[in-house]
Amino acid sequence: MSVQERKERERTHRHQLIVATARELAESQGWDAVTTRRLAERIEYSQPVLYSHFRGKREIVAAVALEGFAELTEALRRAVADGPSGRAAVASLVAAYVDFAEHNPALYDAMFLLDAGLPFADAATPAPLREAFGTLLDTLGGLAGDAEPALFVEVFWSALHGLVTLARSGRLPREGAQQRLDVLVDRFAGG
Repeated sequence: MSVQERKERERTHRHQLIVATARELAESQGWDAVTTRRLAERIEYSQPVLYSHFRGKREIVAAVALEGFAELTEALRRAVADGPSGRAAVASLVAAYVDFAEHNPALYDAMFLLDAGLPFADAATPAPLREAFGTLLDTLGGLAGDAEPALFVEVFWSALHGLVTLARSGRLPREGAQQRLDVLVDRFAGG
């Protein structure tokens, strides 16, 4: 292994360590606790080393969000791996999505609520975001009826995200949560 290859491997490892540590800190103490100083202390590197990987917290949040979208895509793919269709497919996607959001609150915030500078529905949209959307489109596009499939999926995702976000923030009561999700499933499955 050349010196250059070793340095690149070490740089990749530091990058992953920074992202993993930011994620761990955010999940345990919230995103306000994620500072460059605290990250530098936790990973035992100086702040200038951290800044050689990321220009600031926004880029760290973006890196965490990209990991989150890759993980969400895998969760959604697993949910429909057995080939459910119609209402069963919609219900499987909804269950996987809600489960992901509930078990990864800080990650979900990085993906959707914090300013990570990641463009959605744009030519510059990063691959993990496009893949998550593509998974939904592959599964739900056939249910769009007269609507344009991508628009149908955007509305589905927006409605699901809204329900998840409002429930997480306590703006919707816990009672009735499943009924609201059932209405969403029924409407988007053509019921």
